Amino acid sequence: MPTGKVKWFDADRGFGFIASDEGDEVFLHASALPAGVSAPKPGTRVDFGVADGRRGPQALSVKVLDPVPSVAKAHRKPADDMAVIVEDLIKVLDKVGGDLRRGRYPEKAAATKYAALLRAVADGLEA
Repeated sequence: MPTGKVKWFDADRGFGFIASDEGDEVFLHASALPAGVSAPKPGTRVDFGVADGRRGPQALSVKVLDPVPSVAKAHRKPADDMAVIVEDLIKVLDKVGGDLRRGRYPEKAAATKYAALLRAVADGLEA
């Protein structure tokens, strides 16, 4: 079976192209992708069968060999560092919760800082 790399793939339109190791471009339809893979990233190494389609070679039975590493995961903070950040966030939220129980909302500037802090921690966890 030939191998190659995904050149590009448009998930909205459901197709893209593979640059085979032999130098050919092969059409890739979403129906040829394995279960659980909806949109391979450019550069993903794949193994595939080839059939003659209406407009040239078309990939069949695509198998992902080496997915492209995620840039977000490469920049992820270590778990020990995130644990400290989450513990500090809990302390801040405890203070805010205490103020709210006493009927006091944080001032606008402080509320904006709290919201930004929550978003930053959420982004760090989600990365």
